[in-house]
Parts: sequence; structure tokens; C-alpha cells
Amino acid sequence: MATAVSLCLPRVLHTSAPRPSFHRRVSVQGAGATLPDARRLCRRSSAVSAAAGASPPEAGTAAWDSLGGVSVFAAGTGDVVPLRDLWDPSEGVVALLRHFGCFCCWELASDLKKSMPKFESAGAKLIAIGVGTSDKARILADGLPFPVDSLYADPERKAYDVLGLYHGLGRTLFSPASSKIYSRLDSIKEATKNYKLKGTPADLTGIMQQGGMFVFRGKELLYAWRDEGTGDHAPLDDFLGICRQVPAA
Repeated sequence: MATAVSLCLPRVLHTSAPRPSFHRRVSVQGAGATLPDARRLCRRSSAVSAAAGASPPEAGTAAWDSLGGVSVFAAGTGDVVPLRDLWDPSEGVVALLRHFGCFCCWELASDLKKSMPKFESAGAKLIAIGVGTSDKARILADGLPFPVDSLYADPERKAYDVLGLYHGLGRTLFSPASSKIYSRLDSIKEATKNYKLKGTPADLTGIMQQGGMFVFRGKELLYAWRDEGTGDHAPLDDFLGICRQVPAA
């Protein structure tokens, strides 16, 4: 497995100063009586990007408001797309990958692809975003393959900053949460048959970005999951259950 880790994490790394910690929880409004354990689904980031400037927005419409100036690039065309346009006014599930050269993200993208019909049947639009350019995104889209019209690139990590996802050397290399990948080696091997290191972003600070997953109902943020380490992915079945219990506006 050491070989795989070296592919995901090039040797040249740029560290950043520690960030302040914040502790909040996402609330649910209008959901059914039975929902997955909120402690599993409401992870807070303790490494807030300088671009965010404050504690990341949580439940309600604060996240939507903060994403107002954030655009991403369509993987297929390279066109600039306002992030909020991707699901408004429907229910949107936004999965933020680490970067397109991360082998764990190829595994996650593979799982997302398999789950798309289920999310669609629940009335939710599932999109994936990764750190890097549209060209890098197409490497993942072609290699898996992954639906290119559901894949977007965020080279400057603006959405990650606003949503308060972890970033830094410690979370990338030394988080206990990263040990989960050892229970999924077969899944990772299957998803990375056509893996290409060329998907790694040119700006190597991007390889220290962690991902997350968010459920929006129109403008309202319902749930947030922030990966605590590399490969610490959101439980898709739990998120699917949320989408089925909370109807789109």
C-alpha cells in the first residue's frame, strides 16, 4: 500500500500555518423522524482556510449565501459555471473530492457513479467536484469512466474554503481516520485499474486538501460531512436515506 500512497502524495509539499478550531453542528429541518446518527454526519472542520475568514456556514441558508461568488469549471467543456446553479432549486448532493490524482478519490467517484440512479430516484442531483483543472478532471472521467456532465473542477479550492474543509499535511498523512482505506483495498484496486497520476494538480498545495459531502434542499443546507483524513469518505447509504426522507422543495 505504500506504493499507492506515494502516488497520491507527491514528495514536494507546501505546509500552511495552523488554523483556528470551531465546533458547530448541522441541524435538520423538515426531515423524517428517523435519520442517521448526526454525530457521524455533522463533522466540523478544525482547519478553516484563510479565504473563509471565519467559521464555515452550517445549517440553513448561510452556506448558500457564502457560495454566491463561487464558480467551478465543467469537466467536459471547461466552461465557468456558478456553483449554486448546479442544483437550484432542486435537492443537490455535492461531493467534493480531494483531487483528480488521488487514488482514494477514484474509489469514491466510482461509488458515486454506481449510486447516481438511486439518488436520482430519490429526487436528488448528485455532482462531484475536485481540485484541479478541467483537463485533470477528464483524466478521471475517462479512466473510470465517470459521467463528465456531473463532474466539475475547482482549481483554486474556493468551494472547499467556503465550506470549511480540512487542508494541511497532518490531515493528509497522519490522521487516524485515514486508516479506513486498509479495509477497502479491494475496492480501491478495482476502481484504480486505469488510474493515472497525471490527474494530480500542478499546484501541489492541492494534494493536501481533504474532501467532504453536503446535502442541500434548494438554498438550505441539511447535512455536512467533512473528511477527517485521506479516504475518510461519507457513508453514501446514510446520505441516500436523508434524500429519501427529505423531499425536494
